[in-house]
Amino acid sequence: MANTTFNGPVRSQNGFQTVSIDATTGAVTTTATLGVTTSVTNLTTTNLVFTDQNHPSTAAINATATATAAEVATGYITSTSVGTVTITLPTGTLLGAALGAARGTTMDLYIDNTAGASTVTVAVATNGILSAAAAAGSGAGAGLLTVPAGVTGVGCFRIMFSSATAYVFSRIA
Repeated sequence: MANTTFNGPVRSQNGFQTVSIDATTGAVTTTATLGVTTSVTNLTTTNLVFTDQNHPSTAAINATATATAAEVATGYITSTSVGTVTITLPTGTLLGAALGAARGTTMDLYIDNTAGASTVTVAVATNGILSAAAAAGSGAGAGLLTVPAGVTGVGCFRIMFSSATAYVFSRIA
């Protein structure tokens, strides 16, 4: 079947499946399924934005450290430290490779410090650029880059790739 391009919404009452067909045997393998109870497996497409995010795995960073690309790729980092913590994000090159990023790829990163006893500060590494708003708020109080401890201690940040190896980092909540 040829490729079909739609202009407007595509709707289905019974879900959507992406399949691959083995060239030798003709065996059909489902690679992704979207339906009433959405599940996605083996999805490698870039430039996706998920608004209903579920984080089946999380990373814990409880001391000042540089987060690995795999930890950031979970989209959810917790901290339960009694002392202040600075989490430095990985370089744009490492994070871009882990996410299969291209220009326009975005991901949201949650930092959960509700069980911590002190502030968590987020910093960027090489090829990570603070958005204008984040840079303006990173002065004396560093309000846009810090996550307080306790019940209000959740921050949501957006990582937006301007290329496969460089990102802009912003606080969105």
